[in-house]
Amino acid sequence: MPANNSLTQETSLKQRTTLTPLQIQEIRILEYPTLELEQRIEREVEENPGLEVGSEETENVPEQDEYESQEDALQNDDFDLNDYISDDETPDYRLRSNNTSPDDRQEDIPFSVGQSFQEQMLAQLGLLKLSPKERAVAQYVIGNIDEDGYLRRAPEQLVDDIVFRAGVNVTDEEMRHVISLIQTTFEPAGVCACNLQECLILQLRRKQQTPAVQLAEQILEKRYKEFTAHHYQKIIERYGLTDDQLRDVIAEIQKLNPKPGSSYSSDVYQNTAVIPDFIIEVEEGQISIALNNANIPELRVNREFNEILQTYQAQPTHTKQEKDTISFIKDRIDSARWFIDAIKQRNETLLRTMRTIVAIQRDYFLNGDETLLKPMILKDVADRTGFDISTISRVSNSKFAQTPYGIFPLRHFFSESMTNDEGEEVATRAIKNTLQTIINEEDKQHPLNDDELVEKLKAKGYPIARRTIAKYRMQMGIPVARLRKEI
Repeated sequence: MPANNSLTQETSLKQRTTLTPLQIQEIRILEYPTLELEQRIEREVEENPGLEVGSEETENVPEQDEYESQEDALQNDDFDLNDYISDDETPDYRLRSNNTSPDDRQEDIPFSVGQSFQEQMLAQLGLLKLSPKERAVAQYVIGNIDEDGYLRRAPEQLVDDIVFRAGVNVTDEEMRHVISLIQTTFEPAGVCACNLQECLILQLRRKQQTPAVQLAEQILEKRYKEFTAHHYQKIIERYGLTDDQLRDVIAEIQKLNPKPGSSYSSDVYQNTAVIPDFIIEVEEGQISIALNNANIPELRVNREFNEILQTYQAQPTHTKQEKDTISFIKDRIDSARWFIDAIKQRNETLLRTMRTIVAIQRDYFLNGDETLLKPMILKDVADRTGFDISTISRVSNSKFAQTPYGIFPLRHFFSESMTNDEGEEVATRAIKNTLQTIINEEDKQHPLNDDELVEKLKAKGYPIARRTIAKYRMQMGIPVARLRKEI
């Protein structure tokens, strides 16, 4: 029997969840911190003429049944609203520019107006007396210095590139001469170094040549690996130093700047003040929670749009142009009402989430003692609020709370748990605080290794494995014992 190779069609039902553009925008609005929400509202008011700033007066806003009556009246005039607004032709106004991520909204990020690091270098170049060729080479070198102040490329590579990119023929020796000129004369000291070792040495050469500075330069030139590995005893034996002399050397090196270009860094986030989303106050054992909405205006549907719509409603018949105008006004009013409702929903979600966090961590908020923070994960808050875990995650990852003890991100109040030797659940934050205290109090000449830290924590009632100690150390940015050693 020949094989049956005919094609067949089958119909099957599948259920899946698809987010609409409006639902995506609602999620975005929930994620916005206070400052971004202010900016988002400003854009919406500018883009949507159906929305305006002011307290909402519901008596002037047509209710939904009035809109339905409006549609009925239009239908009696053989006008179908779907002819103008269909599911497949959602107005561009409803979709544009609202689904961008925080990374895409660079125009909203505050920035400083000072000179950049590259501009500072070029300004200094203008003060030097150089030949046209040397100036062209120097400009090319400066263009290859990164934001930390390092020249990460070898002179030979720069020589090859400048020929093809700038059409300047230069020898290796001429390139090294220009690099040396920048290293020895430009500010800040250490700029244009190829690595950290050279950067530190360049800075030491500009300092007053005291015995400690001269010795520091020798050690960095000849014993750099041993110094960075904290093998101090080998250095002491090699140079016949006392502990005090080595301490003076270390003190001189610690004064140096490992990233000389950072003083001109234009990192826009570094100095941006954190604006809290919540304000939490404690008075006489009572905790109050409020949203920081001082700069967020009240919104309402545009009154003129309502009046125009009511005027058209009173007319028995409508021209084609009037029908188009009615469709436009209704679309804008619907969008304005949705936006107002989305802001209200955001505020309700934030307040309910924050109230739940405060209820769980009440002891901490009353006293400010981090050891009183209870184990709490996203699911704990989700179960109490009735929200999805993803909603709690969005709130906790982007919001800050101002408390009597400082401004903290909401995730600061979350912590996993472990069981101590008494069978009680303890937040990992409390364990980390105890670990930090132990390390702060250790003998810096003989710092504790991970095995010794295990014993110390065990004595305090925290039976933790060595690998867990190592994980906590890395999370807290604490180096291994050898690198914590001091003289």
